[in-house]
Amino acid sequence: MLRIYHVPGTRSVRVVWLCEELGLAHERVPVDFSPEYRASAEWRRLNPVGKVPAMTDGDLVLFESGAMVEYILDRYGEGRLRPTPGSASHARYLQWSWFAEATFARPLGEIVNHRRVFGDESSVRVLDEMRDRARICIQAVDDALDGKAYLLGGDFTAADIMMGYSIFLAKRVGAMKEGEFPNVSAYFARLSARPAFASAMA
Repeated sequence: MLRIYHVPGTRSVRVVWLCEELGLAHERVPVDFSPEYRASAEWRRLNPVGKVPAMTDGDLVLFESGAMVEYILDRYGEGRLRPTPGSASHARYLQWSWFAEATFARPLGEIVNHRRVFGDESSVRVLDEMRDRARICIQAVDDALDGKAYLLGGDFTAADIMMGYSIFLAKRVGAMKEGEFPNVSAYFARLSARPAFASAMA
């Protein structure tokens, strides 16, 4: 059985959400999120940089949420929640999946890390720059969603899981306010209404 080392609100949400969408049996293993535990040799054996998540499947250990999503789809997805590999739709699926983490989530993570390390001494200029970078990404997603229910059109895919977490994080760090980006707001409302999303966030 898949074991997902999980802290609510972190990127492990993506992996749990995918398992819930697929109806795939999995075990959620709570993780002590304290800096001391995440720096411990015990945790670093699962995630060498001390972050969350980690996942095991038998002897296999993974520590990157996007890789976990693709592995689960490869091994257990049975063709669900992504287009046929090699198709133009699959290329767009990969684009949005990678964009969600590599481009969009990067400035959001910097906001979180900067606040955690520096607290009230955080540089307003740095935080504003990271929010501005995130908002460029949100606008790109808003434009792409014009007239669409999901990133690839009418079908929900795992790219929406990858993107949905990044939008959740953007809202949490204040990069996106209520009433802004109408397409993204409507999209996130659709995502958050999915029972699998609610289960992953519980």
